[in-house]
Amino acid sequence: MSLTKALVWNSGVQVAGKAASTALGFVVIALVARALGPTGAGHYYTALAFLQIIGVLADLGLYIVLIKKLAEDPTNADAWASTAFTLRLITAAAILIIAPAVGALTSYPGDVKVGIAIGAFSTFAIVVNQVLVGIFQRGLQMGRVVIAEIVGRVVLLGATLVVAATHPTVPWVLGAVAIGALANLGFSFWFSRGLVRIRLVWDRVRTITIIREGWPIALSVGFNLIYFKTDMLVLAATHPASDAGLYGQANKVLEVLATFPAMLAGLLTPILANAFASHDRERFRSILQRAVDGLALLALPLAVGTPFVAVQVMRLSGGEEFTAASGALTALMVATAVIFFGNLFANTVVAVGQQRRMLWGYMAVAMGALVAYLLAIPAAGMMAGAYIRVASEVAITVVAVILVFRTVRIRLDLRACFRIALACAAMALVLWVTPTWLLLPRLSIAVAVYGIALLLLRAIPSELLGSYLKRFAYAR
Repeated sequence: MSLTKALVWNSGVQVAGKAASTALGFVVIALVARALGPTGAGHYYTALAFLQIIGVLADLGLYIVLIKKLAEDPTNADAWASTAFTLRLITAAAILIIAPAVGALTSYPGDVKVGIAIGAFSTFAIVVNQVLVGIFQRGLQMGRVVIAEIVGRVVLLGATLVVAATHPTVPWVLGAVAIGALANLGFSFWFSRGLVRIRLVWDRVRTITIIREGWPIALSVGFNLIYFKTDMLVLAATHPASDAGLYGQANKVLEVLATFPAMLAGLLTPILANAFASHDRERFRSILQRAVDGLALLALPLAVGTPFVAVQVMRLSGGEEFTAASGALTALMVATAVIFFGNLFANTVVAVGQQRRMLWGYMAVAMGALVAYLLAIPAAGMMAGAYIRVASEVAITVVAVILVFRTVRIRLDLRACFRIALACAAMALVLWVTPTWLLLPRLSIAVAVYGIALLLLRAIPSELLGSYLKRFAYAR
């Protein structure tokens, strides 16, 4: 299979798999919200934010460095994968000790502290699984990742249903999350055996290389989490737990959707790194152009359409009590749309070897966001956090775009994005004139109009559409 067809096929698999995974994830967060209520959800999302910040200690930039090394040195793929996996196991195991210990020292309620200790196992599974995803992305085998993720989500859904019916408390819900994450990890490891042979080894030279190249990325991830998660912690510390629950529910919708661009960016990183290393600027530009156009097809409708359906989405995701977060959801969907492009260009920065320069951008944005959170959230609440999040995502994306273009000296054609925006306007018109309709019919008609408008405006490149059709025809 050619590289273009492989990319098309893997992207298609990701879209289909992510659609199923997103649907399952949406059902889970709806069950959790209804089981815990706004106050319980506030404790739940506080524990999750705490765990995600602690989880950055295990990162070390391993994921991105691994897929870069697998692209640069494919003959030693087993050695690089084994070294990265061993190092990640060590750092991830530290989470199981550090998270409960630090959590016990906080002033959080008891169910949050117990939830942190239990939820540490889910963080362990997630960070270890991330290394395996890098292996699949290098081999363009994202179908296996999708299957493992869906299995994990199905297990999570089943566990959540049981917990919601029998023990609707924060520790039990986080236990269900841990079971789902461990199931995902187990299947990912099983599937990875056909691509590389992973062993527990301590390769001093490769370990030093990974740490040396990965520390700027790890610090970037840490700074990223400062503006991505501390808004929740500041809100939880300065406002009632119910406010944190409302904001956390809106944030969870963002997180479920934002996993797709992260996967696509990871898929493209080794290919962009290879094109850059071989000085094939036109191939680099072509791959980046298609990625931007493809992401725009999904990102722009989210930003444009959410204001019209935010109340219904929050009602569906948590119940009537959570509709008060519809304004925050509207702002956060703008942040989500920006994240689609931010993930792509942040990974591209790594592909062109500019991660150390990017570190200064992450640090500046993180410090600015933290100061803004501390000043604005106590006075203005969740909406302040949402608006600061949007500004932070825009700022870091602009920094990444500037670094990429200054390094590679290319230009992208934005005509497709303009046509996609026009198609979004047609979709928005449908949503505007149907405010009293049920959510599913509204979205179905709006999506149909959006698709027709894309075709009429020729917003989808004919060669891209043709590649999909030929691939699916061949598969049949």
